[in-house]
Amino acid sequence: MVVIRGATTIVQDEKEEIQKAVSELLWQIVNKNNLTKDEITSIVFSSTSDIHSYYPAKAAREAGFEGISLFSAQEPEIDGGLKLCIRVMLFIEKNIRPLHVYLRGARVLRKDLALKINIAIDGPAGSGKSTVAKLLARDYKILYLDTGAMYRACGLKALREGVNVEDEGAVCSLLSSLDLSVEYRDGVQHTLLGGEDVSEEIRTPPVSMAASTVSKYPCVRLKLVEKQREIAGKLSCVLDGRDIGTYVLPDADFKFFLTADTDVRARRRFDELKAKGFDVDLTALREEIAARDKQDSTRAFAPLKAADDAVVIDTSRLSVEEVLACIKKTIQEKI
Repeated sequence: MVVIRGATTIVQDEKEEIQKAVSELLWQIVNKNNLTKDEITSIVFSSTSDIHSYYPAKAAREAGFEGISLFSAQEPEIDGGLKLCIRVMLFIEKNIRPLHVYLRGARVLRKDLALKINIAIDGPAGSGKSTVAKLLARDYKILYLDTGAMYRACGLKALREGVNVEDEGAVCSLLSSLDLSVEYRDGVQHTLLGGEDVSEEIRTPPVSMAASTVSKYPCVRLKLVEKQREIAGKLSCVLDGRDIGTYVLPDADFKFFLTADTDVRARRRFDELKAKGFDVDLTALREEIAARDKQDSTRAFAPLKAADDAVVIDTSRLSVEEVLACIKKTIQEKI
């Protein structure tokens, strides 16, 4: 007899919440352990004392486990204990090494089982993706990888060396001498070009347009994507860009696509650049953003678009805090 353990949490003590959470938990356990229902002899649930609306065992029966012995119990109230939590034990007749499953807020119960997660946030310029990505990484205490900064550094190198960014061959030739590295100091990413910190210079409008142009070339994307995938394969991280969910990390655990009206995005970028001391014209900036949108979305290689399984969020009338809350709610519902 082998016992497989699991746990999950719900947001509110409601019948529908319990049904959804129990079904998700049981089927993940079954799938991860490659089980059939015939191999399960019994399922035992316990739930915290703040759950009253529905019996998890009944929810399990409705989820398709009706031919199995089911039992539910309520735990005594424990000061400081995890709230709205449902625990489960599956007793099975199969000689396997059990893979336990802890979802949503219950993951804190088994930090040794915590999985590496990658979060992809895509969207056009000025949609707020970089700001939100940094805050999300901070709140989850995971790495923020600014992929756009890498392309901006390539664009800056081309401008500095007088290379026509419209000449794909010339840009590709630059890559052999591209000395690009990323450092993290006090939780902030610094982009180094030839050892020089260019984190501020790569944010200027001319470099932005150059980055948009060079990023459409396969030679540039393949070189940088390889490095990005290497980092994401080792660490939990948040990546933002234009093709993270569709090309860079198509198997990312969570995908979001942020968008906003062109005028709103232009104003955001205008305020950002003015605050940094740059002399910019709002009308010209709006035209540049519109031009970049067209260029990014129509390029042949890995164009800007929302992944089919991405959650699309229009940030035009939302504050940063509201966008962040929306993303975190979506993530919490899945983990």
